[in-house]
Amino acid sequence: MPFRRLCFSLARSAINLPALHKAAVPKLNPALHLRRPKHTSTAARMSRHPSVPIPALEKADRVELLRALEASLKCSFSTEPIVPPPSPLILVISGPSGVGKDAVIRKLQEFRQDVHFVVTATTRPMRPGEVEGKDYYFVKKEEFLDMIEKNELLEYALVYGDYKGIPKRQIREFMSKGCDIVLRVDVQGAATLKRILGDSAVFIFLVAENELELVNRLVERKTETKETLQVRIATAREEVKCIRDFDYVVVNAQGKLENATRMVEAIIDAEKARVRQRTASI
Repeated sequence: MPFRRLCFSLARSAINLPALHKAAVPKLNPALHLRRPKHTSTAARMSRHPSVPIPALEKADRVELLRALEASLKCSFSTEPIVPPPSPLILVISGPSGVGKDAVIRKLQEFRQDVHFVVTATTRPMRPGEVEGKDYYFVKKEEFLDMIEKNELLEYALVYGDYKGIPKRQIREFMSKGCDIVLRVDVQGAATLKRILGDSAVFIFLVAENELELVNRLVERKTETKETLQVRIATAREEVKCIRDFDYVVVNAQGKLENATRMVEAIIDAEKARVRQRTASI
């Protein structure tokens, strides 16, 4: 008897299955179906537009050909530069005393008219042959401290008992004219500028071809006492160890000033060709 009831129940369930199926799966409205987007090639998209006859290349006038191509592509060829003008650079040139930083910068300005050398302010006395406003701005200590107080210096330091600092005003003025800026600083100043400017500036380390040549240059300057000469030589030997903190190193070998300057020029050109330009804000 239980088996007969079970068979009866299964049979009744089978009779109702089609109805349940129809209720559970509603009819889809064809109007609501989303069509899958078709990916078409450029050639296929162009074929949908009315074709524009392109004149024979060997016979067509250049203007006529360009107009036909524009009509066919349904666009105008832009005369705007594909690549925007490069941003002005800030070049920080550093290295040990006697390596020839000033000589390289002067030669660089001969080669490139759009390079401005920012004249540093200093409290040290003027040396023979130096020119006020060209080599340095020679100021009194009280005046320099006033510039510090007014935040008019990008960077400053106490070097060999004298202050040196970079005025901000010059940088802003000449960058606004599109000029590249050259800053000449010692290694200590370069480290400070690296913290301030980060990767927005280009840091170049200038060296002599060897240590002996560097010492010879310091001796030949004849601007030092025996005591200060020893200090400068010892300092220079330590400063050379900071090369890895710079972006580039340039060897200014004896009698090859132009080669060193051309190398700095090549660095400038390479930097201006970067896809991601350095942009400095002072």
